[in-house]
Amino acid sequence: MSVRQPGLPELGADPSRTYRLGIMGGTFDPIHYGHLVTAEQAREALRLDLVLFMPAGQPAFKQGRGVTPAEDRYAMTLLATAANPAFDASRFEIDREGITYTVDTLRALRAHYPENVRLFFITGADAILDILSWRNAAEIARLATLIAATRPGYDINQACERVEGSGLPFDVRYIEIPALAVSSSYIRERVAEGKSVRYLTSESVMGYIKKNGLYRRDHQERVEGAEV
Repeated sequence: MSVRQPGLPELGADPSRTYRLGIMGGTFDPIHYGHLVTAEQAREALRLDLVLFMPAGQPAFKQGRGVTPAEDRYAMTLLATAANPAFDASRFEIDREGITYTVDTLRALRAHYPENVRLFFITGADAILDILSWRNAAEIARLATLIAATRPGYDINQACERVEGSGLPFDVRYIEIPALAVSSSYIRERVAEGKSVRYLTSESVMGYIKKNGLYRRDHQERVEGAEV
């Protein structure tokens, strides 16, 4: 029996077919074209019906570090994904109390959706080397297929060997994404230095950053001070 959760799109209405849901998690501080290109190429390569972008509320791996408020990160994600009907942005993780763990999100998604909805968790190939140490890694392997995005020339052998040698039943699909050279930290640095971020993220996200004064040095000092 499905357990309905607020903030999630409906999927799986036709019991005669299998639906494929991509989950794009991350801090999105800010979201950029690397995220969007990765999601679109994953959607095409794995024939995903929908890619759900889920900004993390309190990222487990960024505790004690300055992170832009969740409402701002969600607003930018919403703006960046609005033009693609195969993309959706969810408040699910930012509205949930406590530290954000991938396994908790996947459990909730599995309980929410019927069995004819298959889950695909999209992440970077670099994260595959860490995922074996994530909370309840074995359950993550059971709940979702992993889509690992790699940069051109990236040697996936190390990741493959680590996953295969773990003894955990991970199903990993690797896809090469040229735009992965872009990073959120690079965008934050350029904004702080007063440099252009055009063509690194969408016009709507750039407008939001400028309007709300995000990532300027005085803003970063306030964010980091609030985390102390």
